[in-house]
Amino acid sequence: MAVTVRIPTQLRTLSGGESEVEVEGATVSEVLKALESSHPGFGERLFESDGTLRRFVNVFLADEDIRFLDSLDTAVADSQVVSIVPAVAGG
Repeated sequence: MAVTVRIPTQLRTLSGGESEVEVEGATVSEVLKALESSHPGFGERLFESDGTLRRFVNVFLADEDIRFLDSLDTAVADSQVVSIVPAVAGG
């Protein structure tokens, strides 16, 4: 099933400048792995060495934070949108 992934400005060099890309996947984990396969470099920017999401990377499925769903195991339906949102800090 085709899923749209929204790419933040900071990571668009990895997607050839594209703000959105389409990949296949039935879970958020599969979608992000497919993103890495089609656009190498995302994996190291999104994941720790143990496979967990980096602390300052937020992932949303249809505007819902996956941390409050089933995390990386959250099911993704055809045509849904996964958004990668880096945390912003400052003061």
